[in-house]
Amino acid sequence: MKYRGKIISIVIIAFLSAFYSGQSLMAAVEPAEEKAFDPGSFIFDHIADAYDWHLFDFDGKHYSVPLPVILYTREKGLNIFLSHRFDHGHAAYRGFRIETEGPDRGRIVVALEDGTTDPDAARPLDLSITKNVTGMLFAAIVMLAIFLTVGSSYRRDPLKPPKGIQSLFEPLVLFVVDDIVKPAIGEKKHEPFLPYLLTLFFFIWINNMLGLIPIFPMGANVTGNISVTAGLALTSFLVVNLNGNRHYWQHIFNTPNVPTFLKLPIPLMPLIELVGLFTKPFVLMVRLFANITAGHIITMGFFSLIFIFAQVSPAFGYGATVLSVAFGIFITFLELLVALIQAYVFTLLTSLFIGAAIEDGH
Repeated sequence: MKYRGKIISIVIIAFLSAFYSGQSLMAAVEPAEEKAFDPGSFIFDHIADAYDWHLFDFDGKHYSVPLPVILYTREKGLNIFLSHRFDHGHAAYRGFRIETEGPDRGRIVVALEDGTTDPDAARPLDLSITKNVTGMLFAAIVMLAIFLTVGSSYRRDPLKPPKGIQSLFEPLVLFVVDDIVKPAIGEKKHEPFLPYLLTLFFFIWINNMLGLIPIFPMGANVTGNISVTAGLALTSFLVVNLNGNRHYWQHIFNTPNVPTFLKLPIPLMPLIELVGLFTKPFVLMVRLFANITAGHIITMGFFSLIFIFAQVSPAFGYGATVLSVAFGIFITFLELLVALIQAYVFTLLTSLFIGAAIEDGH
């Protein structure tokens, strides 16, 4: 496919990162303390990013996959090691530790010799391959495998009817092109934006779907991370505004057919338009983040009820299991629909913003 090369250029770094992170697939164990079930920690540990990938608990021990920690400070230089050195946040290593409280909770900070946080030191530059980064790299590899396979089918015989994975993704590609991009941008101007918009749609959709599968290396809450959605929204913001023509900017700074007193001496309309310029990507960022995160929280909340009732009585726990699993399955099926809808909405709104930015003046 003609835009396959664009997708490959975005995800090719996955091979190098996956090769390095693949060396860290070993179990890290930590003795667990007996304590009451905390639903808040259970839910937010699931949806939050982490320096290791928790797999399961067994016989009072936590088993997880340590991930590469990559830190840089001016004093210590570049440091690369696996996250199990932190002993799940209970130990310091090479003068670094994971903060357990305060505004930097969950982040890596500089530690003193006694293992406590150095209050005078700045936080190191953190380039670690965290759980969400690993999830994104895996999604990138999945995308690469899918579109290389589909593209090779067209190279062999472009007139042959699609089959296998090609028969699934060809209608999706045509749906994005014919029902989202063309109507929003136009028949004659949409092609330069297809590589980005197709990558955007499939990146969001595939990450949403992988996030519903609780098996390593799937299950990361990638699109439920505000940093990821902020990055996607910023990219769309740049694509829209860097391609805006003079009519687009004229509507922002000197809106035509608007009374002069709304523009001078107080630039009321330009201020409103400028605010709208930044609220559009902000809404894209928050909508995707909130919808995906809410789905995960509700699902984990239903599963938490099992342990909450079990603490009261084992009989209550067994009774809650049936209802919790039933509602969890229902929410999961609902999330399958939400996963596609959110990819559709994000791509549609980005297409509409691009179409408005490059539209010819009347």
